[in-house]
Amino acid sequence: MTTINADAAAGTAGLPDGRDIRAAFFDIDGTLTSFVTHVVPDSTVEALHRLQERGVKVFICTGRAPSHMAVVLDTIPVRFDGIVGLNGQYCFDDSGYVESSSLDPDDVRTISAWLDAHPDVVANFCERDYVYFNQVTDAMRATWESLGKTAPKVFVDDPHARIGDHATFQVSPYVSVEQEREIESLCRNVKGVRWHPDFTDLIPADGGKPEGMKRFMRRYGWTREQTIAFGDGGNDATMLEFAGIGVAMGNATEPARRAADYVTDDVDHDGILNALTHFGVL
Repeated sequence: MTTINADAAAGTAGLPDGRDIRAAFFDIDGTLTSFVTHVVPDSTVEALHRLQERGVKVFICTGRAPSHMAVVLDTIPVRFDGIVGLNGQYCFDDSGYVESSSLDPDDVRTISAWLDAHPDVVANFCERDYVYFNQVTDAMRATWESLGKTAPKVFVDDPHARIGDHATFQVSPYVSVEQEREIESLCRNVKGVRWHPDFTDLIPADGGKPEGMKRFMRRYGWTREQTIAFGDGGNDATMLEFAGIGVAMGNATEPARRAADYVTDDVDHDGILNALTHFGVL
């Protein structure tokens, strides 16, 4: 059942006119793809095509690295107008446009040193074209298995051998919230955003999905009132707050629900199409 966020203005009267939406941003895991079927529902594919036919540009806005998207995007018969990857840190499109912001190398060294002091902790290091783990553990295997056929291939490497010569955009250690706060406190410009209870994505403290959205907004001259965003995880909360219309999926976590203007049906019950219809975007 679709519900309006109780913290939003009465009804949807205070929200932008759906007919003026020019850009739609979509998280991947749990938003475009189902955690149950591991595919994109037909109704979502229909909605994406109808948006583009109406002149609305459609964007991926995900925590995944570019090299970890093909396993999903190759299954969707849609040519997206642009990609906001790595929680806003790497934005690009097919025209050759690229804007990015990596972690401070000193902060990556600090995170790596913390991992050295905690040898049981597994972490994922994201570069532009290469994503690797420092080791493989049972917790990491369980997470990858939950992604089903949308799980990318796993590589293991030594971060100390790479961080000096390769820009790192995101580090995702399997840590508690308390450990996440400890790592943040040791770094100069790092914050954690969490879409899964077992791990956090460490990104620049001044980054995030809204910063990626802003890059494309500047490129096309849009205002935030002309954007709609869909998400389900904690790392989507700031995106949903920032967008002109923020929609949480029915399967969303509590942080995403609180941040959204509207909670639609879940990904397996036409949530995206239903919300776009509700707001008159379609």
